[in-house]
Amino acid sequence: MGDSGADVLVLRSGGPGLPAEELAEAVRARLPDRTVVLARSPAEELEYARTARVITGYGMREELVSAAENLALYAHVGSGTGGLPMEAFAEAGVAVTNASGLMPQVAEQVVGYLLFFARRFDEAWARNREHEWRRFQPDSLRGSTVTVVGLGSIGRQLVDRLRGFDVRTVGVRYTPGKGGPTDEVIGYDENALHEVLSRTDYLVLACPLSDTTRGLIGRAELSTLPTTAVLVNVARGPVVDTDALTAAVRNNTLAGAGLDVTDPEPLPSDHPLWEFDNVFITPHTAGNVPEHWANVADLLARNLERVAETGSYEDLTNQVR
Repeated sequence: MGDSGADVLVLRSGGPGLPAEELAEAVRARLPDRTVVLARSPAEELEYARTARVITGYGMREELVSAAENLALYAHVGSGTGGLPMEAFAEAGVAVTNASGLMPQVAEQVVGYLLFFARRFDEAWARNREHEWRRFQPDSLRGSTVTVVGLGSIGRQLVDRLRGFDVRTVGVRYTPGKGGPTDEVIGYDENALHEVLSRTDYLVLACPLSDTTRGLIGRAELSTLPTTAVLVNVARGPVVDTDALTAAVRNNTLAGAGLDVTDPEPLPSDHPLWEFDNVFITPHTAGNVPEHWANVADLLARNLERVAETGSYEDLTNQVR
């Protein structure tokens, strides 16, 4: 271990597919007057946490919050905060920000999933590889119903990108009274959800993982979906009952699934979901673009400028606590 002093600590796990070393470099470039340290091990994280005023990265642990006596801000590099020790942050009086709104590429990937299934690109690619000029019948997104569970930044960005496709959109959120950008908004009431699922062509999960959403899509919900429906999950794996999803695909009661997240994750190489031609799996990369760390570091620098101006860790951009 090196110098134990750290003003800004970068956790060793930067994010899925994005090395923490590059995050540390981006933060150092924007905060040249601060001591920015990258931890290489759990022990180093604990050591550096004792002096850090700011911690950034992915996968903050409760023991780090307890050790970080000087901590004022945790800057999460993802958008979901379901796995964070929010109660510990609250007890310690630590401000928390996330990367909400910094990942429009997730919405772009969802559009890609929808077009993949509607235009039957899997079939096109299979025939392409065989050099086979034999026509088939693709479909159109136009006139379909896309139900988006979660109207946070990703859900809103998706709805915005779907406007040109002439689809009907339904949003599902905790507080339906707030409305939203979709043609229709409902809450998590079981009856209302099943009514919407019964007329959904594409079900997109973009919600945080919580007590309400864990296991939200199980056997009953998959049975309510039309057999021609497609499920897309860019939320968290446990929002979907994996065994129920596997059974639905195997029994042809679901037309397909686009999964950027799974439960478990990583998905074991021998899991049956890999074997289905109509299940398109990506390894939790929907949020990845080369400039993501630059965007995250820019946000952190702007927030720390505001702290310097106001002397307060309140009213920061993307503050969730």
